[in-house]
Amino acid sequence: MALRYRTLLAVAAAAAFALTGTACSSGGSSASPAAAPSSSLGGGIPLTPAPESEKLSEAGSTLLLQLMGTWATTYHQQHPNVSITTAGGGSTQGISEASAGTVSIGASDAYLSSGDLVKNPTLLNVPLAISAQQVNYNVPGLPPGTNLHLDGQVLAQMYNGTITTWNNPAIARLNPRVPLPGTPVRPLHRSDGSGDTFLFTSYLSTHYPLWDKEVGYGTKVAWPAAPGAQAANGNMGMVSLCQATVGCVAYVGISYLNAANRAGLGEAMLANTLGQYELPDQASIDAAVASFVSSTPTNETISMVDGPAPAGYPIVNYEYAIVSTRQRSATAARDIKAFLHWIITTGNSGVYLNSVRFQPLPGPVVSLCDAQIATIG
Repeated sequence: MALRYRTLLAVAAAAAFALTGTACSSGGSSASPAAAPSSSLGGGIPLTPAPESEKLSEAGSTLLLQLMGTWATTYHQQHPNVSITTAGGGSTQGISEASAGTVSIGASDAYLSSGDLVKNPTLLNVPLAISAQQVNYNVPGLPPGTNLHLDGQVLAQMYNGTITTWNNPAIARLNPRVPLPGTPVRPLHRSDGSGDTFLFTSYLSTHYPLWDKEVGYGTKVAWPAAPGAQAANGNMGMVSLCQATVGCVAYVGISYLNAANRAGLGEAMLANTLGQYELPDQASIDAAVASFVSSTPTNETISMVDGPAPAGYPIVNYEYAIVSTRQRSATAARDIKAFLHWIITTGNSGVYLNSVRFQPLPGPVVSLCDAQIATIG
């Protein structure tokens, strides 16, 4: 099932690349962290913004919102002539607003679909950093320090209403030495169009064929009418609702792990494709991403859910900037290019990423990003 799913995504990626016609190879004028790109606007990437004042805007992923706000503030301090406003709204909104030209940069946890590119073939999805998704729960009475083991099949059955209590035999089999209570399961999902929903439902679809057949994956899906199911807006909404809902299970972007910990929520160890259970820490995220670096295409459209690494965490992703190759002015184009390049180089240091538990882009991926950024004009 995982192989079939990966193949389908690879086909979608190839179709998206054929539609854009704008992605470049990693050779030629593209830059890597070891070789600074040209500051010329004649095909290179500017290291600094234009001297004129410019206002840029960003909206979309709530998973990226905290970090984007830090990047924007720091960049404005370094370059006072460039002001960047940031907003959430979810990945679907970020893609929609970037497509409509109402924001300079859309933010998304999900890559562009072929349908997005049919509507606007000038759009690029440029990775900015590496993220992951955790699964949290509010289950009273568990021993301190417990990280429940969960897999995609059990989670799918919790979300479709087949598994209705936390001491269900299917959960107990994964946690043989844990005293599980008979607390009712309360599955929480996002009400907004969300890349987190895309990632979570991709994981469920990969592990459980019935979910793939009946619900599928996407930034929005028709959620089954499971007992106690509730919806929340944004990642912080998911954390707050889970804290208030005994028996909840929720999917939350990793930049909200600190908030989930403060709320007293448990964190699951998720099964990867080889059946090994992992938490989303630096080692497991790096292991997962490393298995995809060489297969990341030039347009950087790729699913990294449930990869082949034995010690890899199963739900990792690129956080994308959705941006058009056709900007309203040469100044806006230059400033967007300079800002995006700053993010994937200077902005990928631990000074910025550690607080939200993101990981930096590998060097070859930075080169692919620069090749795409160079096409903005």
